[in-house]
Amino acid sequence: MKKTFSFVLPSTRAFFREGRRVKGFSLKNQIHGYIYGRWIYQYIGIGTREHPFTRRFPRLTRLLFKLFSPSGKSVDEKDRITFPDTYHGKVMPLDDAKKIISLNKKIEIQDLEQVIPYKLARSIVLENPLHLAVLDCPCRLVRQKHCKPVDVCIIVGEVFTRFVLEHHPDKCRKISLGEAVEILEAEHRRGHVHHAFFKSDLFGRFYAICNCCSCCCGAMHAWQRGTPMLASSGYVCRTDRALCTACGICVRFCPFGALSLEDATLVIDEERCLGCGVCVSKCKENAHRLVRDPSRGEPLEIGGRAC
Repeated sequence: MKKTFSFVLPSTRAFFREGRRVKGFSLKNQIHGYIYGRWIYQYIGIGTREHPFTRRFPRLTRLLFKLFSPSGKSVDEKDRITFPDTYHGKVMPLDDAKKIISLNKKIEIQDLEQVIPYKLARSIVLENPLHLAVLDCPCRLVRQKHCKPVDVCIIVGEVFTRFVLEHHPDKCRKISLGEAVEILEAEHRRGHVHHAFFKSDLFGRFYAICNCCSCCCGAMHAWQRGTPMLASSGYVCRTDRALCTACGICVRFCPFGALSLEDATLVIDEERCLGCGVCVSKCKENAHRLVRDPSRGEPLEIGGRAC
């Protein structure tokens, strides 16, 4: 029997097959999603303007931004699709992040408006959810001085896991559930934030849990500049004044700058608090807790919603 050879990797064929199955997913969406996944380090580097390309070719950079800008814009401002609608993260406390990667069954949830308050990218479809891989963080690697370790981005389920393993073998490896939990816990101890990321050109789905630091993460930098690329966990921090000693540790670790000390009293800026839970774990006095805030959307709790 003759052997057949192909220059197209199996995961690439699987990616485009999946794209053809998704209703309303255009060829442009497929090509954009492929470019993002195939050249993710260059993509993130150009998007954050950390890549030398953006300084050497500013006009071409602007053209690329225009080419990959959201399509289907409406004259009506309230219906206009913006960049955060196409690519954003949902903040999760540690326990919720651990639950997502621990699901050992197919998940298909199509209606997440209350959880992910954006116009696009609002479904969770997990095929083989225990197929996990860890990818070296693009946001960290594109920066000259970055946080360590870099192997902290957890890719969840197919077809995404197979794609990154085949296309980035030097920066990605398959991991077990236990290893994934260890990564989440270690990053939480460092004061980093767990985000479930969604991208419209990756079939409009959740595809990764990124463990982000405020100094390197492109989405957190965008949020700090007023671009709403991150959705609240649905929780907000509350403090027991009787237990708080105003030591300032939580202020130092808060990744969103939501905590401050004024006249030896802790002050919480609830507009900036996204309910990540870092302050809760850092407080030696157990003075902080996360409480549900319906005005901030619903938590991403899918353990009991599997189809």
